[in-house]
Amino acid sequence: MPQTLLTDLTAATMDAGDPYGLIADAAILVEGGQIAWVGPRADAPGADAVLRLDGRLVTPALIDCHTHLVFGGNRAAEFEMRLQGASYEEVARAGGGIVSTVKATRAASDEALLAAALPRVDAMVAEGVATVEIKSGYGLDVETELRMLRVARKIAKVRPVSVATSFLGAHAVPAGTDPDGYIDDICIPALRAAHAEGLVDAVDGFCEGIAFSPEQIGRVFEVARELGLAMKLHAEQLSHRGGTALAARYRALSADHVEYASPEDARAMARAGTAAVLLPGAFYTLRETQSPPVEAFRAASVPMAVATDCNPGSSPMTSILLAMNMACTFFRLTPEEALRGATFHAARALGLNDRGRIAKGQRADLAVWDAAHPAELAYGIGINRLHTRVFGGEMR
Repeated sequence: MPQTLLTDLTAATMDAGDPYGLIADAAILVEGGQIAWVGPRADAPGADAVLRLDGRLVTPALIDCHTHLVFGGNRAAEFEMRLQGASYEEVARAGGGIVSTVKATRAASDEALLAAALPRVDAMVAEGVATVEIKSGYGLDVETELRMLRVARKIAKVRPVSVATSFLGAHAVPAGTDPDGYIDDICIPALRAAHAEGLVDAVDGFCEGIAFSPEQIGRVFEVARELGLAMKLHAEQLSHRGGTALAARYRALSADHVEYASPEDARAMARAGTAAVLLPGAFYTLRETQSPPVEAFRAASVPMAVATDCNPGSSPMTSILLAMNMACTFFRLTPEEALRGATFHAARALGLNDRGRIAKGQRADLAVWDAAHPAELAYGIGINRLHTRVFGGEMR
């Protein structure tokens, strides 16, 4: 296979040890879509082609591990309502929130959903993202949930990005529907149908007072376990309902939001190998004041991922770089923690072991930055220093 040696660069490998796993004056050998070697330039092997990067910074390509990219319509009017004093829960109980997006999504064709999603994807790719997770959850009926997942899968065919899909049928209770009846009669049948069609990588849920109880989510998770699917959970965003403990009991890949998680929850997550996905965009948009227990996560060695939570209501944001900055500013992550959160720990939150680091055998998904040091990535506000991406070994 042809080999390309990237040279004259600083590599932030994200390996443990030195901060950022930095290698100054480094080189990276790419072969067959994978990283074949990384180390000091003086020790670099020969290659068929050599590409000098003029001292630029190279990191693993970024990973956005929590998004709701596929949806119809927008909720700008609700933004105005919240600015006038309405809470997220009040908006939801008045028929807004998730349920309003459900109406717009059901009414949109597959072509319209794809056309609306692609500019969001393009914005992410332009900031160095090579892997994105996309959830369903705005259908709340069998057919629309399946359509959302099909559109999400199609994105990877029309854009240079990897897509991981999460079934989020347990996202909200449709108006006039009994929550238990919805779980049994719509959500679980939709999950089984989506799995049979090969559309699901993981199963998610929204465990909250305005959505579903731990017991109801547990019924969905039992089916996920039966089908051999990984699990994730929106947990402890607005209150402490026991969702994080539930995620840990099922050894979920991640518990997401987790503003109201406790130190005990953090210890349970650590024992289960469950990552915490921090979503500062929703924290910002909803003007929340309860921050995730970052110190407890650090003390328990819980991996902390960072994602945009791109969605039409609580986080209408496509910038992973801004999410990293917000995670530092609001939650007091270090810039190194933020970058790990959008690379190695984000990969862990998706159960992906072949990306998120610059190491032999990893996918050759790389981001090349016009920067001297990786701290610059989380430091800038509205500054995109991306020079180019390498996706599967190709400059894209």
